[in-house]
Amino acid sequence: MSGRARRWLLAGLLPMMGGCATYASIDNTPIHGSAKQHDRSAYGIERQRPGKHQDNITVALAFSGGGSRAAALAYGVLLELRDTKLAAANGSSTLLDEVDAISAVSGGSFTAAYYGLHGDATFPAFEQQVLRRDLNADLLRRVLNPLRWFTSQGRSAAAAQLYGRTIFQDARFVDLQKGDGPLVIINASDLESGNRFAFLQGQFDLLCSDLLNFPIADAVAASSAVPVLFEPVVLQNYDTCRPAKPVENLKDDESPQLQQAIDGLQGYRDKRAHRYIHLADGGLTDNLGLRAFQEAIDLSGGMSAFLSRVDLAPASRLVVISVDSSGNAGAGLGLSPRAPSIARSIDAMSDIQLQRYNAATLELMQDSLKKWTADVSKPSHPVQGHLVAVSLRDLPDPEMRARLEAVPTGFSLSPEQVDELVDAGRRLLRENPEFKALLQSLKP
Repeated sequence: MSGRARRWLLAGLLPMMGGCATYASIDNTPIHGSAKQHDRSAYGIERQRPGKHQDNITVALAFSGGGSRAAALAYGVLLELRDTKLAAANGSSTLLDEVDAISAVSGGSFTAAYYGLHGDATFPAFEQQVLRRDLNADLLRRVLNPLRWFTSQGRSAAAAQLYGRTIFQDARFVDLQKGDGPLVIINASDLESGNRFAFLQGQFDLLCSDLLNFPIADAVAASSAVPVLFEPVVLQNYDTCRPAKPVENLKDDESPQLQQAIDGLQGYRDKRAHRYIHLADGGLTDNLGLRAFQEAIDLSGGMSAFLSRVDLAPASRLVVISVDSSGNAGAGLGLSPRAPSIARSIDAMSDIQLQRYNAATLELMQDSLKKWTADVSKPSHPVQGHLVAVSLRDLPDPEMRARLEAVPTGFSLSPEQVDELVDAGRRLLRENPEFKALLQSLKP
């Protein structure tokens, strides 16, 4: 969010953050009977991509948060994957065709959800409908509309309504389920448990709720609901079914982090204590979007158990591409004794949090890849792991790097910023050493 638009948005929103209480609209519907976590007709990790071309490679993408900056960088990565050709026994394909899953938070969830819905039609429609659109101004007009003053609609509900009508055309998760694209995992944060919340049917099963009828725009609004600026998106935890246990065969030696995730999932079974689930920005619990893959595999008991659960054989190459759009809003604060603006302070605090934990998350994923590939490798079928980390910090031009890292976290970009960020996403992936090694290994 930049310049005058950011100041006007804050000026409009801050006075409304106190005073009247806001009650969220509940958009998730109940299911009755017995929740089935492994029903392939539902939108979950058991879903297999029908449009996949090759079986020898599994590709997962993770899009970080960071507003339109993140959305544009992720879009550039998708473009480069689309233009990376692969030789296949049944004809040529692209590396984008081989993507099995996309996990995203906040700004990255706009790109992921749009591509999940539209596939190849994303190019160049997403650029025109989202990246070159001033969503900040659209949202401000909606929030300050006098007709809204006489309703109980909150800012997050107004944002979801805007996204639904202008970007996602009121699509629901059933529309993602019908498509032949990759599994799209939109992540938010449960403010009560402090855990990541994934918009998958397995998670909704614990709430006795139907994901397929849930609006995609609401999930994206939850994933990008920055605390203070937006209220949490609220789901109801129904008691209309017999929810299955979220995790079977628990081990006593689980890591504290994984045990916290297990405890959070188990907590949804207590319908009295957790009647409502309050969801905010997914970056609070995992700004890179990588923990969705980490927890899905670890909670299954390892890679072999996970593949057995989803009824797949191990591919010879397991590829994880992480797109990190975190910035550096605090750069230059030490040059002046003047206090930064509220907008810049929020951005700087967010960047501090992200930079401290992103490196640790990447290190954990690298270690996990080694463990997962060793788990499923055989002398007759070795499995190679590739972690491709794309980050603005790796831009070789220091001036461009500083300029793009300083783009505020919001949903308004100048035409020049869109061009630079999209081009940066393409170039960073194309010149990444691990990506080059992957392409070399894929040559016949």
